[in-house]
Amino acid sequence: MIIDDDELDRLVLQHYIKQYQNIEIVASFDSAEKAVPYLDVPADLLIIETNLQGMSGLEFRKLAHKIPACIFVSSHPELAAGAFEISTLDFIIKPLTTERFHYSMEKLFDFFEVKEKCECYDAMVGENCIKIKEGGHIFQIKMKDILYLEALKDYTRIITLEKNHCILNSLGNLLQKNFFDSFVRIHRSYAVPRHLIRGKNCHEIELAHHIKLPIGRTYKDNLSFFNP
Repeated sequence: MIIDDDELDRLVLQHYIKQYQNIEIVASFDSAEKAVPYLDVPADLLIIETNLQGMSGLEFRKLAHKIPACIFVSSHPELAAGAFEISTLDFIIKPLTTERFHYSMEKLFDFFEVKEKCECYDAMVGENCIKIKEGGHIFQIKMKDILYLEALKDYTRIITLEKNHCILNSLGNLLQKNFFDSFVRIHRSYAVPRHLIRGKNCHEIELAHHIKLPIGRTYKDNLSFFNP
């Protein structure tokens, strides 16, 4: 589904999309209001302008939360941070170029490949382990072996030294569960076990095994416990 109130930009998007045989345009609108009655139309991808007349692209994305992937196109880079807070796969700055659009499509295909392989998060097993069903196999992961959690839209990667797992549950939802109460969110994309933090500065933390991860501006207070 494409939504952009600039006719030329819509035509450019349609031209780029038609180069991919595995993508079909199911709807195209010049306003978010016109698209609202079609929210139940099955769609896997929403490409939408941020600044629209009337309802904004950000507001529409909140309504269209059932569409798995969303790519914003915009002339306003300052809106990117807000866009990524509402389940966004990519944010493209206009004018659109062939190279930048192709990069975004590669991200899209990677996302759906992970989505297809990832079945679900099953259950907790005992006090110190969780069980993951992934790709037809069941893995038991010890909580002490988890190095950090990485958000991927509605999915979360569980990073361990031996293997990375992917589960169908958002990072925010996981952190509300009791067995992840020892984790602290340091970024919109990362949460880490408190006991693995070895050091930090204004921009990043260092974990055991020399792992370095960025600190998000809105999450700095979550690390106040580590201050001297």
